[in-house]
Amino acid sequence: MTVPSLSLNDGHSIPQLGFGVFQVPPDQTAATVTAALEVGYRHIDTAQMYGNEKGVGEALATSGIPRDELFVTTKLNNMNHAPDDVRRSFDESLRALGLDHVDLFLIHWPLPTQYDGDYVSTWKAMTELTADGRAKSVGVSNFEPDHLARVIDETGVLPAVNQVEVHPRFGNEAVRAANAEHGLLTEAWSPIGQGSILDDPTIGEIAERLGRTPAQVTLRWHVERGDIVFPKSMHRERMQENFALFDFDLSPDDVSAISGLDRGSAGRIGPDPATFDRI
Repeated sequence: MTVPSLSLNDGHSIPQLGFGVFQVPPDQTAATVTAALEVGYRHIDTAQMYGNEKGVGEALATSGIPRDELFVTTKLNNMNHAPDDVRRSFDESLRALGLDHVDLFLIHWPLPTQYDGDYVSTWKAMTELTADGRAKSVGVSNFEPDHLARVIDETGVLPAVNQVEVHPRFGNEAVRAANAEHGLLTEAWSPIGQGSILDDPTIGEIAERLGRTPAQVTLRWHVERGDIVFPKSMHRERMQENFALFDFDLSPDDVSAISGLDRGSAGRIGPDPATFDRI
């Protein structure tokens, strides 16, 4: 099954479906990613904060898959926002991954109440990493519309993506609209709401009618709205299920019905980026 690629605003492209390793234990990461690669995933999303970049790198190194067929994302740890720390920790990530470049490097959180509110200098340091190709693309994660506007206005450099919480009970539509307005793609983390929406009757009815699982229907909803998704599972059967998204479609009414499950801020699972400040 072929995973479609989406065009980024910097001329590169990104597979619309990836595999996430959030909360995958470091000692199980290599085996888990190896299984995902065997299923067919070629887009792997990790982070300095996850502590499992080394395991990702081990799986990539032993996979036998050419580097140009892989898309690897990692993210800047919250303790590394100072420009010198951006550069140092990025080098450390490359060493842990065993790679000479990553395809996408993201600021993990804006941390507007930390570092004297200066995430612009962090972004400037991130953008410098593309000069020699060690980061093909750079972007942000968990940025609200005002955070996005500030880095763009003060640097003139567009992030390639904004990775944010999105699922049927938290559509995060204001952020998705801001991303679209600025010409960057939305990546949806927690795309099935950490499993909380799998027993929803609306999604269940659609899944039963289509002969699909609630997870597949939910992930397909993301795909049809143009978002990038990277579900996580440590079980091969679920990996295969989550990969099988491109041989069926939802009707416009199905998409609307799922979008109607949005609870606004009450549906948020993760922290609010405007106040989140953990370093």
